[in-house]
Amino acid sequence: MEWIADPAIWVGLVTLVLLEIVLGVDNLIFIAILSDKLPPGQRDRARMIGLSLAMLMRLALLASISWVMSLTAPLIELWRFSISWRDLILIAGGLFLLVKATTEMHDRLEAQRTQQAPSGAPQAFWPLVAQIVVLDAVFSLDSVITAVGMVDELYVMMAAVIIAIGVMLVASGPLTRFILAHSSLIILCLGFLLMVGLVLVVDGFGVHVPKGYVYSAIGFSILIEILNQWGERNRRKQAERLPGRARVAEAVLRMLGGVPAPAMATAGAGFAVEERQMVKEVLQFSEQGVTAAMTSREHVVWLDSTVGKDKILAILKENAHHEFPVGAGSLDAIEGVVRKEDVLALALDGRPIDLKAVVRHCARVPESASLLDTLKVFKKSPIELALVTGGDGKVRGVVTRTDLLEAIAGDLPDLA
Repeated sequence: MEWIADPAIWVGLVTLVLLEIVLGVDNLIFIAILSDKLPPGQRDRARMIGLSLAMLMRLALLASISWVMSLTAPLIELWRFSISWRDLILIAGGLFLLVKATTEMHDRLEAQRTQQAPSGAPQAFWPLVAQIVVLDAVFSLDSVITAVGMVDELYVMMAAVIIAIGVMLVASGPLTRFILAHSSLIILCLGFLLMVGLVLVVDGFGVHVPKGYVYSAIGFSILIEILNQWGERNRRKQAERLPGRARVAEAVLRMLGGVPAPAMATAGAGFAVEERQMVKEVLQFSEQGVTAAMTSREHVVWLDSTVGKDKILAILKENAHHEFPVGAGSLDAIEGVVRKEDVLALALDGRPIDLKAVVRHCARVPESASLLDTLKVFKKSPIELALVTGGDGKVRGVVTRTDLLEAIAGDLPDLA
């Protein structure tokens, strides 16, 4: 029992447990992705069997440590090149992992392109477990040889393997669900397996690649993916704070903006920038108030029914409007609206310009109305202009059909 008080053994155990967990991540990822091809009721079972077989295989290899180390003896020697059974196993396992990861990535990317399930019909249970066993053997051999080089005590190696596999068994469920819930993470993990397969192959040919480089690369990629997921979550939260109609508009605009405008213009399909902006305004039409499109009171051109003929004709000459509000000395004493051609007809006929003789009913819109409510007012009667009034009945401004059109299509040039 001296080992209990030996700090070197504890340090070696902790270090080896951490190393075994790190080395087992690729095995765990492979099992998680393969188990997704099974029916839902068999996935947990396959994952548990795969990790349990990995533990038993590593313990068996540790028990026959002398045989394992004999696998590193040269089997073929040609000049400076030599190859052992360990090298052959690593090359075969690496090639298997390259082929498997490539086909999995192809299937999933094609499934995303065609909007279909990635794996078609569920696969048989035991053939899939057999694939897990093959990779277990490769990863276990590499793990055991690494453990032998770190500590001398066999019981420390076995304890480290049991603890590491136990940790992975506990973490495998949440980790698998997290990976499979994010398609981008699955592709990232498959890319990681491709990298591991390549490292196994080149290691089998005698070119050693430090594992730190591999895990640093995947660690950096995972960090970037975490930032992407964080950003996506923030975008979803922001979208949830928007009104329902605004969320629909945002989703439609994101869909329309998926292709750059120059590409759409050359392809003759999709929506240009101006069209996307127009769609945005249409979708938000009922959310915008009439005050956003109206001409404010201080800029309204109106006719005073109490002034003489010359002033009235001067105003008509200077402005290209088709209709004018009419007030008795003030815009708040509104009498209605007149059409320019009616006033000019009086002047051409030589009759007195009496605005009250040609005044028409004036539609009114409360300043709390939306653009959609205002459009309904214009649809009820053939009018060009409507007054926007406040709760006190006073005029706040005027809105025209052209104002509504500009709210959708943007500013239009004024008539000369």
